[in-house]
Amino acid sequence: MRLRKLFCCCLTVLLCLILSAPAFAAEPIKVRTAWMDEHETFLIWYAKEKGWDKEVGLDIEILYFGSGMAILNALPAGEWVYAAMGAVPAMMGALRYDTYVIGNANEEALINRVLVRPDSPIAKVKDWNKDYPDVLGLTEKDIVIKNMDQAQALSAFENGIGDGAVLWAPHAYVGEAKDWVLAANPKLCRLASPCVLVADRKYADAHPDVTAKFLSIYLRAADMLQHEPLESLVPEYRRFFMEWAGKDYSAELSLLDLQTHPVANLDKQLAMFDASKGQSKAQYWQSEMAKFFAGIGSINPAELKKVEDGSYATDKFLKLVKKPLPSYK
Repeated sequence: MRLRKLFCCCLTVLLCLILSAPAFAAEPIKVRTAWMDEHETFLIWYAKEKGWDKEVGLDIEILYFGSGMAILNALPAGEWVYAAMGAVPAMMGALRYDTYVIGNANEEALINRVLVRPDSPIAKVKDWNKDYPDVLGLTEKDIVIKNMDQAQALSAFENGIGDGAVLWAPHAYVGEAKDWVLAANPKLCRLASPCVLVADRKYADAHPDVTAKFLSIYLRAADMLQHEPLESLVPEYRRFFMEWAGKDYSAELSLLDLQTHPVANLDKQLAMFDASKGQSKAQYWQSEMAKFFAGIGSINPAELKKVEDGSYATDKFLKLVKKPLPSYK
């Protein structure tokens, strides 16, 4: 009798352990993501620091790349499944690898800057001008665009090459410290310049729940940036750049970078990507980018046809994000 009671007791304990085991035994899903040493990466870094990825069952790996095109070139090897990049490499990703744009990382219309020298005639007719470039006595054929990475462009312009340079953070800050003058930026030209979140299409379609969770932790950080005084985030921002990117940002530069990169919350992103009544804003921005590059011969008509409508910018994963998002506090 005692043996039977002991056996039943042991069996009961064992059953309880088995029933409770999944809660403790489930391993988080490892998710490889690709980023650059820029503002948008602070959001996913902060989320990782706070353990928000673990809260939703993910283990986010934040991989460093030097440019958006370098990120794209790593996709065929399976280096990442989600990434952040500018609208141009996002368009090229859709063209070459059939990637999605699944969200907005931040808006760079304030920081993508055309800088000219103080004595440049361009500085006298800066900002949006409906008569550009005629106002300078030029035609569009007179405008020569040279493709350079940021460090090359900064160095070339410093050495007297070119009449203007298009720079963004942090190189734009360096240029302005040399007294170069802001001639234009997308906001002054009444345009958007989004940095976007991109997904490998096959992975996202196979794992919509993981994709929604990835978006949720990024948007949780976006909520923080929208509601907390940016001054209070400067110490963490500086730590992010030093520890993850190996760059020593001053407190002043950190605050400026935070101020010039607005982010959108979930509701704004849903509106931005809503295509229920026609082309969404996100699709329009990508479409206009494609038309511009077709116009200067960087993509051919067949390639333009593939990405012209911008339909690869989709809201189907944003719609899966559970509301309300957990508090960032």
